[in-house]
Parts: sequence; C-alpha cells; structure tokens
Amino acid sequence: MKKSLRPYLLLIILSFNFLIFNSDLSAQCAMCKQAAETSLKSNPNSIARGLNSGILYLMAVPYLLIAFIFRKQIKHLFKRLFKKRIKSSAN
Repeated sequence: MKKSLRPYLLLIILSFNFLIFNSDLSAQCAMCKQAAETSLKSNPNSIARGLNSGILYLMAVPYLLIAFIFRKQIKHLFKRLFKKRIKSSAN
C-alpha cells in the first residue's frame, strides 16, 4: 500500500468505527433531559426518544463543515506530522 494513502485509510477506519460503535451519549441540558425523561415515561413512543440523536447531529454539522473548508490545511498538517514520525523512526 502506498504511504500517501495510509492517513486516509486510518481516517476512514476511525470514522467507520465511530459510526458503527456509537455509544449512548447525553447531549442535553438538565431541563431538556428532565422534560424528555418525563415524556418518555408517560409515552414510550414520544419524540423524546430521538432528541439526543438530533442534538448530536446538529452539533456535528459545524465541525464537518469546518473540516471541509480547511481540508487542505488539515491534509498538510497530517503530512508534516507523518513525515516527522517517519524521520524520527528512521534515526
């Protein structure tokens, strides 16, 4: 495998792991959490079930947008880091 493809392969594998092996995260303020839990107890099919997923989705979009905008700078950063690592391991 080409050395230039290794960082991308690593990034793809990590992204895949984050998507497949996600954990139940709580991304709510205290009042939203209490309202969602009360709603969920009274009606198991309520909208509160998807509230955490929606909040996490809305939180991830700006980070993905910034990563897309600065993708060239991020690419150069990773190139420099991997070059330093290769030089230090060769010595």
